Amino acid sequence: MIRTVDLRGKALNKAGYNAKLPRAALDVAQAMTLVEPILHRVKTGGESELIKLAQEFDGVTPASIRVPQQALDSAFASLDPAIRAALELSIERVRKVHNDQVRADKTTTVVDGGSVTEKWIPVDRVGLYVPGGRAVYPSSVVMNVIPAQIAKVSSIAVASPPQKEFAGLPHPTILATCALLGITEVYAVVGEPRRLQCLLMVLKACVRKVILLQGQAISMLLQPSVHYVVLLALIQKLDQLRLQF
Repeated sequence: MIRTVDLRGKALNKAGYNAKLPRAALDVAQAMTLVEPILHRVKTGGESELIKLAQEFDGVTPASIRVPQQALDSAFASLDPAIRAALELSIERVRKVHNDQVRADKTTTVVDGGSVTEKWIPVDRVGLYVPGGRAVYPSSVVMNVIPAQIAKVSSIAVASPPQKEFAGLPHPTILATCALLGITEVYAVVGEPRRLQCLLMVLKACVRKVILLQGQAISMLLQPSVHYVVLLALIQKLDQLRLQF
């Protein structure tokens, strides 16, 4: 049963809205305790260890972590025409919004002969996480990939959980959406461990935050919360595996 909250005609302050619509809390310390053993395995293990994690958490053993191009092409070819049309419309609209958000360089003349320029430079590489536990989210592919493309990020990788129903590959609609956007680097990793609900919340919470991470080592002193640590270890590992292809 869905709870209905009628706020029409009410002028509440922030505390009042928070009381009426409370957000789920996350105990970061508890999540860290649950995540640490997995984090260690991701950091120290190779591709075989990631495949073992997929077996433990998703009940499936992928043939490889990297999704082969043939699987992307096949998913794209078999995409339902109605879904493709809907995705293309969504892509067009999302591109329109983010194109208007591109920031121009701005130069301020401080004194004669002296100026300061603010310049926006894209990061070299991003890793984007697309959830895929009990539902399919091609919108997460669209909303994360397009801003990175418009920002002219030169290297984009997508990670989505392996699915038992699809022989250890991410959902075909996810793969087809990646192909539609020209993304060829896709990994079947980061499953949603049903026994570790905190980790599930952490991973789902970081869908947009992954955009800020690159494959290079980032100081752990900069972490504001646990999901940066989890995704940092994963993306570093994917960067290592990427060198093998």
